[in-house]
Amino acid sequence: MWKYIPFTFKNSLRNKRRTILTIASISVSLFLLGILIAVYHAFYYRNAAPEEALRLVTRNRVSLAFPLPEYYEQQIKKISGVQEICPRSWFGGTYIDNRPEHFFARFSTDPEKIFRVYPEVKISPEGLKAFQADRAGAVVGRTLAEKQNFKVGQKITIKGDFYPVNLELTIHAIFQGVANDATLYFHRKYLEESLPQTQRGSVGVFSILADSPESVTRVAREIDEMFHNSDRQTKTESERAFQLSFIAMLGNVKLFLLSICGAVAFTILLVSANTMAMSVRERIKEIGVLKTLGFTTPLVLTMIIAESVIIAMVGGLIGCALAFAVSRGVSQLSLPFLQFGLPMPPAVVLISLGVAFAIGLFSSVFPAFNASRVPITEALRHTG
Repeated sequence: MWKYIPFTFKNSLRNKRRTILTIASISVSLFLLGILIAVYHAFYYRNAAPEEALRLVTRNRVSLAFPLPEYYEQQIKKISGVQEICPRSWFGGTYIDNRPEHFFARFSTDPEKIFRVYPEVKISPEGLKAFQADRAGAVVGRTLAEKQNFKVGQKITIKGDFYPVNLELTIHAIFQGVANDATLYFHRKYLEESLPQTQRGSVGVFSILADSPESVTRVAREIDEMFHNSDRQTKTESERAFQLSFIAMLGNVKLFLLSICGAVAFTILLVSANTMAMSVRERIKEIGVLKTLGFTTPLVLTMIIAESVIIAMVGGLIGCALAFAVSRGVSQLSLPFLQFGLPMPPAVVLISLGVAFAIGLFSSVFPAFNASRVPITEALRHTG
């Protein structure tokens, strides 16, 4: 069988224009499909650090727009199974201007606790000590530092918007080791001291580190029960669930992505099936000649299917290569809705190539089966 592969490959080049256009259409479709599958994987199946399974996030039950009282921290700390708790508040504001390239996450936090909650973070002891000692100090992630060209010792200004203050910060260290390191952290006390008295004492969310995976569910339940009768009820969820809640604001993203993937695969299947039907119809007489020379019906059937699969796989490989290149570029942009980048793990590539193989196979089965069953005499008289 393998000796007929060169012959099959040459058959696919009989009509070069049609073959090239078919490969191009499959490439574009598989590129789009690969990107969509990569987005789906990044949202729902991303590999996370083991410490992430121990982290919880407590926020206002109504909405993130409503803060929580800072005294909740001491009450939550008393719950059995809570190893550490750290307040974090989104600052917003403007760095340089409002252009997207100058947008990044900015949080006020407790410099003594933030890296205990995120023990996987790598930061120099000297830089951390300097950050903790300077009330106007800040630390930035490696990705953010490279994107904004931040240097240790650099002074930056962030103009407030819903916080009516401007922050003068000094970068003391650059950290790395977490998937989302396009972030700036600064002292919560610095922000509190800059605010009017009436705006102090509020926290956006509490990041909590449990002492064991077995404690996570219980701790979340006990926190919410503790504040069930308060005027500011809480919602405590895993860090992964908290991240996915932002995606859920867009609607049923999972169904949306799967629907588009299905539509893309079905469309390119129809295109490929039509192309193969045309190709096989033009070669009915040639099939009759092959049978006359001793080629069996199963062999003819296999050669026609192999031709379709080769075309589809070439298009799939090109599409996957394009998707991989684009995913690498997107990962460098630190988009708010793709904070962890857009990786293309082997599973995504294999799924995309599997779809390409299936398209090549199923688009040619019926045309090939019908053509291979045509009697020799009828095939030789065919003039279509």
